[in-house]
Amino acid sequence: MIKRFKKLIGRYKNLEQIYITPYRSYGTYSHLYVKGRVLDNEPLKIVKDQSLYRTLKNTWKQFDSFEIPDVEVELRIPEQLQLRAKTNAEGYFLFDKNIEENLAKDTDEEGWVPYEIYYRSPVEKGTNLLANPFRGEFLIPEVEAEFGVISDIDDTILQTGVTSFLKWRLLKNSLMTNAYKRIPLKDAPDLYQKLHKGKSGKNKNPMFYLSNSPWNLYEYLKLFLDYNKFPKGPILLRDFRTPFDGTLKPEKPHKQKEITNILKTYPDLNFILIGDSGEHDASIYTEIAAQYSDRIKAIYLRSVKHRRQMKRVRSLIDNFDTVPVLLANDSNEAEQHARENGFIQ
Repeated sequence: MIKRFKKLIGRYKNLEQIYITPYRSYGTYSHLYVKGRVLDNEPLKIVKDQSLYRTLKNTWKQFDSFEIPDVEVELRIPEQLQLRAKTNAEGYFLFDKNIEENLAKDTDEEGWVPYEIYYRSPVEKGTNLLANPFRGEFLIPEVEAEFGVISDIDDTILQTGVTSFLKWRLLKNSLMTNAYKRIPLKDAPDLYQKLHKGKSGKNKNPMFYLSNSPWNLYEYLKLFLDYNKFPKGPILLRDFRTPFDGTLKPEKPHKQKEITNILKTYPDLNFILIGDSGEHDASIYTEIAAQYSDRIKAIYLRSVKHRRQMKRVRSLIDNFDTVPVLLANDSNEAEQHARENGFIQ
């Protein structure tokens, strides 16, 4: 709070610490797409047995971020690649670039490439650079992949309560519940592991996770996915827009933009789309499927307990025969459909 007050009155001059969060992302052997953020914040520390006070304090810290604009960072893949970029007004940096080198030669057995991010702007005396380099990784899907999976997070694998009255359950779950105590929807991790293995059982099918949550919740959601043993995959969130944000609003919804970008990045890979019937997944997914009818193998939508939303979704999918659409009550129904259609063993 003291730092926030000093910033408001113009007395906050020097950085206290520099922390870089590289986000899990994706690429190809010749294209790099890596995003991250540079902040004057301490790393978020979430522990299993933390108190409600500590949970609320962590929530506050996630949104009380102190971005560091207009500083230079360097991405390095040792003995292969060095690139530089500057952060924008919100502290974000982006490497979206075609590369001559073969990036795939440094992948692990599931296609992940480790990289290093260095802070390259001057560091003033008294400022604590928490690490240099900071470490991240991006995914290059295996050529043996049978298909990819693009999945929503909110109310698809993580119960949020986004359709609750006045969204009170959403606020309680997101702001007052420890990430270790968030319970995934029943059997969802098992379904996703089977889709990741596919028919071959080789753990080659790439998984992409989407959410309309802001990047402030990245560490929280990453911990939830890892702790509950979902297959590792790029996590794609959105910028947090305030009422005072003067930048142009994106023409397309966040999820539609990200899905389109993934499809264009991997033109030879087909996909399964997974979402829920609570908000706009049905309309976004069917629009994508209509545009890329030869690329979408199936759409799975988890049913939510909301009569008006379910009525709207059924009106969208009842006459949609471009690709198979399953409105599933649970993960077992989706698993059965995937097995019957030869997606999994």
